[in-house]
Amino acid sequence: MLKQFLDAPWTNSHGAYSNAALAMSPAPEYASSEVILSSLYRVIGLEGATERTVPQRGRELDRTIRRAREKSRKPEGTALDPDAFATLLNSVLESPKLPNQSTKRFLQVTPLVPQVAVFSGSARLAGNPWTAGLLVKRMVWLGSGSAAAAQATWEALFEALSVTENDDVFARFLQSEVEAWVPDPKWQFLPGREEPQMAREDAHAAVFPARQFVHDLNAVIAAKPMMTRRQWTSLLESIVRLGSVAHVVWLCEVHARVWHALSATLEGGGPRDADSARMAMFPDRFTCLPYGNKALPSIRDSVSRFLSARLGINATLWALESIGVSPVDGLSSAAGLAALCDQIDSNRVRIKALAVGESVSTLSDRETRTLLCRKGIGSNINEFVRHGLGQRQTANPTLRGYDQGYVLKKAGNNANSPWIVSLGPVAVLALVHCALSGVGGPRSVHRLAQHLAQYGVSMAHRDIPQNDLGHQLRMLGLVLDSPDAESGMLLVPPFGAVPKLTGNRR
Repeated sequence: MLKQFLDAPWTNSHGAYSNAALAMSPAPEYASSEVILSSLYRVIGLEGATERTVPQRGRELDRTIRRAREKSRKPEGTALDPDAFATLLNSVLESPKLPNQSTKRFLQVTPLVPQVAVFSGSARLAGNPWTAGLLVKRMVWLGSGSAAAAQATWEALFEALSVTENDDVFARFLQSEVEAWVPDPKWQFLPGREEPQMAREDAHAAVFPARQFVHDLNAVIAAKPMMTRRQWTSLLESIVRLGSVAHVVWLCEVHARVWHALSATLEGGGPRDADSARMAMFPDRFTCLPYGNKALPSIRDSVSRFLSARLGINATLWALESIGVSPVDGLSSAAGLAALCDQIDSNRVRIKALAVGESVSTLSDRETRTLLCRKGIGSNINEFVRHGLGQRQTANPTLRGYDQGYVLKKAGNNANSPWIVSLGPVAVLALVHCALSGVGGPRSVHRLAQHLAQYGVSMAHRDIPQNDLGHQLRMLGLVLDSPDAESGMLLVPPFGAVPKLTGNRR
């Protein structure tokens, strides 16, 4: 068992690790905000539409349009002829391709309505892409106070993603038109299996992005009636991309801290009860995105620590298994970590006889390229972070302003310019709305800084009036300069009165 793990460490994870609530599942790969939203459509309401089937469905739709054009015949129930429908997909709804995709032919459209996710928005065009929507579902369950609250949020999200008579006329027309050309699968709610949850004691004590994400998701859902479908999906994308990346980086930090606790226990130290395990397991403050500065190098370091921790945690679990001890789940709760540390402490001599520490060091030397994020899991996570947060780089230069919900942007026009933390206008609108949702009375920009800190975005609120965030807030009409307010700036709700939340409340 331990030997098999040492031979193939990335494919032989212990069950107590891979089934843990805070295991990194699904393993992230490349995904833009539109890929995540498209995958979310498929996970929540398009049974039978998977990431793997999307490219083939796109090719089938192209052939269907071509045959309809040749026969001068269109499907029953459509309003557009084949040429007009092709123009709608490839021009009006065009989602820009990346520079390395400029010569590839495939359908890629804005995920404005559910049915377009049947043939567009897969993370990759071949192989077995990851299901990014499952990451969002897992975050909803982890960030909710109970399974019932998580289910309520999931159902509310489905209703919001659905196109109803309350949506604008273009969204209703588009969903109807695409359904006529691509009738299957039908849009219907898929409850699916329940996901793991945070232990109640840990959820109250820990600072973690998934909890803030659920609050903000409910706030964005409540705001849907106040804007067009395109405006609303843009807001939703901006919250989803920031929340999902922050959650993944937070998981990296938790893994590193758990391995540190297990290592200390192997040396005779480590936490002895649930309270000390909770302090060891969860960070008091979470920072990964310093506003106005480069973030990718420090995130790469976090991913590298996660990979090292994954090796160490699994080696320890397999070592316990090898001596006849069934290891408890130490990566779902502080109580579980305390119990696992107790198992290790009770069997420390026998575990040391297996030379676990030396085996992990040997593995680290052998897997250097993976641990440095130059290949494998680490490289995939970095791709996810970069494309999830970064402003879309487009093959067509006329579409370079397409993405306005970004969190990272290029510091200059040079291709080698670093990525710095800077919010796009749509992200600013979304986060101001969410920061003010559910609160009464005026709030200063200090509230926004506190809100951003829940996602690991660090800044001094007194710097906001002078930095580019302050400039964005003024340009968008989201602040009032007031000498009585802290920092002289009061936040203005972007959509009028902030609606009440309809699900989870903090």
